[in-house]
Amino acid sequence: FFHNNLFSSYYCNIFHKISKGAWNVMTYIFFLVILFLWLISGILFPFDSLFYYSLNLPKFTPPSILFAIIWPILYFLLTLSFFIILKKDKVNRHYLFAYILNYILNQSFSLFFFYQKNLILTFYDIILLLFSIIYLLKETKKVNKISFYLLFPYLLWTIFATILFGTIYFIN
Repeated sequence: FFHNNLFSSYYCNIFHKISKGAWNVMTYIFFLVILFLWLISGILFPFDSLFYYSLNLPKFTPPSILFAIIWPILYFLLTLSFFIILKKDKVNRHYLFAYILNYILNQSFSLFFFYQKNLILTFYDIILLLFSIIYLLKETKKVNKISFYLLFPYLLWTIFATILFGTIYFIN
């Protein structure tokens, strides 16, 4: 699907049009739309404190408020990283595939964990998410170093989240 030249040409042309010129109102609106898309799973599948605190949690579990602070920051960095590449007219089908794959796996976590309360699916999802971040980093590095470095906090936090969730999965 993503390797179809018609598909990638169509979306790369849209990105090309947005990337031309200064940051105008439409660019800011598009930026906010992309940022909102990252935040959508938290709206559709919000933190379920009754479910979360009914689980056995490891001693190194941070306070839940930390998640509400860190994830929006990481989503902002993901969006900014994308827009730097967009503004430099460097979006290609491999990068776009990596970004969309990562988005889907990231959003699936809240669906599987807070909505479906399915620990096994969530565990598999976060493992795949971690690999998709590595893939996204690889593709991002090819097109822009600044965007690449903006993704490191996301990688580091997801490594921690994978360890945390893996522990939650195995003790429950």
